[in-house]
Amino acid sequence: MTISPQLLAILVCPKCKGALIYREEEPALDCRACRLRYPVRDDIPVMLVDEASPL
Repeated sequence: MTISPQLLAILVCPKCKGALIYREEEPALDCRACRLRYPVRDDIPVMLVDEASPL
């Protein structure tokens, strides 16, 4: 499964409110501005800054 395009269209980085890039192979959402990677677990994005890892 993948994240729905409608959800991806409204998700932003919780830290800087910038755009996210979906990495389906990881699975994760990357914020280039903050250099953070947010995990996706069971097709649910974990949008917590404390759960993000550095790029």
